[in-house]
Amino acid sequence: MEEIIKGFLDLVKERNGHEAEFIQAVEEVAETVLPYIVQHDIYHGKNILLRMVEPERAITFRVNWVDDKGEIQVNRGYRVQMNSAIGPYKGGLRFHPSVTMSILKFLAFEQVFKNSLTTLPMGGGKGGSDFDPKGKSDNEIMRFCHAFMSELFRHIGSNTDIPAGDIGVGGREIGFLFGMYKKLRNEFTGVLTGKGMTWGGSLIRPEATGYGTVYFADKMLQTKGDSFKGKTVVISGSGNVAQYAAEKTIHLGGKVITLSDSSGYIVDHEGIDPDKLTFVMTLKNVKRARISEYVKTYPKATFVANKTPWEVKCDIALPCATQNELNENDADMLLKNGCICVSEGANMPSTKAAITKFHEAKILFAPGKASNAGGVATSGLEMTQNSLRYNWSRAEVDEKLKDIMSNIHDACIEYGKDEKTGYIDYVKGANIAGFVKVADAMLAQGVV
Repeated sequence: MEEIIKGFLDLVKERNGHEAEFIQAVEEVAETVLPYIVQHDIYHGKNILLRMVEPERAITFRVNWVDDKGEIQVNRGYRVQMNSAIGPYKGGLRFHPSVTMSILKFLAFEQVFKNSLTTLPMGGGKGGSDFDPKGKSDNEIMRFCHAFMSELFRHIGSNTDIPAGDIGVGGREIGFLFGMYKKLRNEFTGVLTGKGMTWGGSLIRPEATGYGTVYFADKMLQTKGDSFKGKTVVISGSGNVAQYAAEKTIHLGGKVITLSDSSGYIVDHEGIDPDKLTFVMTLKNVKRARISEYVKTYPKATFVANKTPWEVKCDIALPCATQNELNENDADMLLKNGCICVSEGANMPSTKAAITKFHEAKILFAPGKASNAGGVATSGLEMTQNSLRYNWSRAEVDEKLKDIMSNIHDACIEYGKDEKTGYIDYVKGANIAGFVKVADAMLAQGVV
């Protein structure tokens, strides 16, 4: 089996050797899915996984735009359409200087499995640009978004590819992107998700990824007869996912003590209560300031510069910032301090070595493709509402989100539980459960 896995990964590395993040994502899936393929004749010999790691289409384009000084700026735009076997491509747009084809291929590959796990009819894709929204005026962001969409519109559509937001792409950016799409195509359609409530959006969509991450963690804790009540929770990030993960944690009785951004983290041992969280939301969403400003208003808190919060003692850790933010040393520190549960709110925030540490310690660990699927699941619900020209209530959407996260958890148990020891390998469970649905559709549709 080791030779089969090595041979597969050698071929992938030969084709994509310079794309480290993509290789990392493929390696994690291959180690659990290839043994399953070999054991099931229906998949064996069909090169299913090799077909799944190759994008159906990868688009790159130039984005010219004019800044407030009248100078012409040039950025790169991308859209990776990974797999459409079970539905139209679905996945976010990321605007950040770190965006490369490798980053987007890894995200698109993860998205295929994540979307499959939701049980909704959505394929996987991802896109974005190396454009940095930080420090830009609203007019500059509008001009960039309009320029970006003036090319992207050729490749997307409500039955082809439905982008959403991601890092650097929030409600403001979705609005500008949708406005240009509507003008160019002369149609009002649900081609983007994360829209405003007055023009096709869904209730709970902004909260969904963070809420879903906590709902999934709560389901894991329930397998141990436990809950969030009274638990100390460390969260990384302070953007959309982190904010709503904190909100739902507080609602379930947990005590959130950290938030972070690229400058460092704050720790508030008294707990970040609803009023403090409202302050953070204003700080990050309206003022677009650094998390370090928190300690000026709440001086009993501490700001630690240029570090991540994994050194802080906690019961539950929710990494909600970015990929590979939690490494092997961080995992050692969390385990040493008694952490019993890690649920990923970001995409692939834990390194492979860190995940190995969590598995060896037999703590509860949820990979992002399962635990942060709430965002895309609610995007799928937004697509449904757009098709119906109808809006469900907040309670209805939240209940559907809970059901989806519960179903994902059940699927992970089905494919990831060791019947001898009872230990649930959520990575294995998520990978195989996500693979099976896509693979079955690919087999049914032939070699296309």
